[in-house]
Amino acid sequence: MREHGTQPHGQAPGASRRALVSVWEPPAVLPLARCLARFGWELWASEGTAAALTEAGLAVRRLAELTGMTSLLGGRLKTLHPRVFAGVLARGTPQDQEELARLETVPFDLVVVEFYPFEQAVQEGGRSWEQLVELIDVGGPALVRAAAKNHERVAVVCQRGQYQSVIEHLERTGGQLPDATMRRRLAEEAFRRTALYDQAVARALAGSSGEGLRFPERLELGGFRFWRRVRYGENPHQQAAVYRTEQPVPSVVWGQMLQGKELSYNNIADACAAWELALELAEQPAAVAIKHATPCGAAVAESLVLAYEKAYEADPVSIFGGVVALTRPVDRATAQAMARTFLEVVVAPEFTPEAREVFAQKPNVRLVEVGSVQPPGEGLQLRSIPGGLLVQTEDRVDLDPSRLRTVTKVAVAERLWPDLRFAWRVAKHARSNAIVVAREGQTVGIGAGQVSRIDAARQALQKAGEKARGAVLASDGFFPFADVVELAAQYGIAAIIQPGGSIRDHESITAADRAGIAMVFTGIRHFRH
Repeated sequence: MREHGTQPHGQAPGASRRALVSVWEPPAVLPLARCLARFGWELWASEGTAAALTEAGLAVRRLAELTGMTSLLGGRLKTLHPRVFAGVLARGTPQDQEELARLETVPFDLVVVEFYPFEQAVQEGGRSWEQLVELIDVGGPALVRAAAKNHERVAVVCQRGQYQSVIEHLERTGGQLPDATMRRRLAEEAFRRTALYDQAVARALAGSSGEGLRFPERLELGGFRFWRRVRYGENPHQQAAVYRTEQPVPSVVWGQMLQGKELSYNNIADACAAWELALELAEQPAAVAIKHATPCGAAVAESLVLAYEKAYEADPVSIFGGVVALTRPVDRATAQAMARTFLEVVVAPEFTPEAREVFAQKPNVRLVEVGSVQPPGEGLQLRSIPGGLLVQTEDRVDLDPSRLRTVTKVAVAERLWPDLRFAWRVAKHARSNAIVVAREGQTVGIGAGQVSRIDAARQALQKAGEKARGAVLASDGFFPFADVVELAAQYGIAAIIQPGGSIRDHESITAADRAGIAMVFTGIRHFRH
């Protein structure tokens, strides 16, 4: 194998450095590869990566020159070979260099590896476990761990977000290997990346068993990367920072900030709450206004501008200084309607150029473009408590038509069903105890965060006033007494939707029948504490 003109036993004086590159999507690594080549680094790559680099005009040597094979087992085995791993793990000692010479291989100084996109495939859904198995990377994590172990001599790059910093180092130093401090940091990130990757596979494997989610014996908080600090937390005396998922998902923190100051801790919390509720209503043009992480107005309509105007009218006082999320691209008319009120944040899938012109006159309004109204994959919700964590799956349950039961003698008028579904979805995102009064695709009264359900109902109905007559009422939990139904009757509520399940359900049903109110049981509770 010495016919290649390299020094198998190590680097002769003046010999170029060597980089081993094996990535899932080669176009992303081209800037780094070009930079390495410009400074005289010798590029070695696995077959797919080598083909792409060659096509891009770069001189590259294939690992097959060392291993004597391209790939085996339908592509499952490519880089796992003693000559490759010896070149990564070899130290600078004479003994190790002599072994490299006996193996007829070369040392690698930089390892650039991108894993198979297993996490992304799980996130997107739609693949069987048999298909996902083929996206479990074996050689990539092994190479990364080997390079990280040998960081005294080798630099390892395992994520696209690191490419630019390595390029900047090469430019600054004339193509030199990253220094010891940088190599150590890259090694730390590499071990963390392989650990997170293994955790993602373990979670998916547990979920594929058909037994439902199995909570792990040890909960490792993986899959999140530091994004940035924020000025402070909920209050000025609290420090705070934001972490994001390893992979981008349609969300507020992965969205694009188009204008305005950086999002604060409370901005992010409210914007996320608004976007979660907006996703529930994404079948139609919808607008959601949030204040202190709970809805103060929501509406659906045939156009986005009308949906926003209805959401504003639902509570024109509370929306001031609030956060608004919308389910369609924001156009000029909607932007003009929103510009008449002081809003902290506006979240939407897109903003048209005309809408951005309008908002440019309001530079303090933060615009967040999420890009999609597709919900991210289902995950776990974590809440810190003294001495531990509370962990649960996300509340993604929607109404099941087969479980809906009209329990009163009075049937639900057909025109009221859309409002019942709408009010129920909004109530799901209001703090418990929660009551939502709605009519014609608009909330007209919301009572949330109360310690008794009758107080929540009283708050919502008083806000609705005369608009409650002929409207619908949704509750996030069942009625322990008939008092909510009796109060609803006084305001002229036409239909109620609630979980049911109280030992006193018969009292509420009797009160509804007496008042001529239709009542539907969902069998689904939506507490949000």
